[in-house]
Amino acid sequence: MTRLAAVDCGTNSIRLLICDSTDGKIKEIHRTMEIVRLGEGVDETGHFSNAALARTANALEGYATIMDIERVNKVRMVATSASRDAANKDEFFAMTAELLGRVVPGAQAEIISGEEEAALSFKGAVADLPPEDGPFCVVDLGGGSTELVLGVDAPAAAISLDIGSVRLTERYLADGVTPAAEEAARIEVRELLDRAARTVDLAATGRLVGLAGTITTVTAHALGLAEFDPEAIDGAEFSVEDALASCDAIVHSTAAERESWGYLRPGRRDVIAAGALVWSEVIARVVAETTVAGRPLGVVVTSLHDILDGIALSLARGSGR
Repeated sequence: MTRLAAVDCGTNSIRLLICDSTDGKIKEIHRTMEIVRLGEGVDETGHFSNAALARTANALEGYATIMDIERVNKVRMVATSASRDAANKDEFFAMTAELLGRVVPGAQAEIISGEEEAALSFKGAVADLPPEDGPFCVVDLGGGSTELVLGVDAPAAAISLDIGSVRLTERYLADGVTPAAEEAARIEVRELLDRAARTVDLAATGRLVGLAGTITTVTAHALGLAEFDPEAIDGAEFSVEDALASCDAIVHSTAAERESWGYLRPGRRDVIAAGALVWSEVIARVVAETTVAGRPLGVVVTSLHDILDGIALSLARGSGR
């Protein structure tokens, strides 16, 4: 048995999963997340800010301590959208090498392509889903990018779009959701989905599976939860109409409403409207494509198993570092 640690460092959050691995299978031991906003300003400046690097280093130092306590002997850390775009990524690499090297000598973050990010997310999301429910369209909606992957037991087609909750907020919604700003944001998302549809056959979708913080927030809202409840959220299935209604309510929510939602972390409050906007456009596009194909999508599914699980499985099966 091997004790593994998977770390996913995205544009908005950094997350840790520790598990035991036996014969290519994983058993979760510990899972946690912190919002560090590593990608703050990267879309505009092309650089990580010193403050963002410091927040990320502080969180990763805490994770390294947890790994040490849990006696982790194999680790893989991946960095995604913001890290692909930042000109000063060497500073980020040096920091991760110092902190992770204390746990496993030689370990450091690696920047993965949008395509590999999509494949890892798909692997984690469908590991426990019945293949007969496919093809699955898995959507990983992050802070800087959104991945769409179609397949049954492995990706058949995938695309990574440079749009997410943080990036869209900084481009259009930094001053709030005005009618003009909302329309401009939706136009960009729809244009990107036009491009996605040329690569990923959205009409073939049997199950639409949503991943990551924006979508779990929409799910918590749709379920009427008082606080974040992993057991209620993981595997939750509800109608397209309910999903779109929650997206709309979140896009047009007030600051006071967002503050009152116990399932919404403070670090996500200012970008959740943009994330919900992206998710609503994805759902609407898949519904439209499947309707034309004669098999209209009726429900959406949320999974808490995502790229973190995919990273851990890549370690367990020898395809990761």
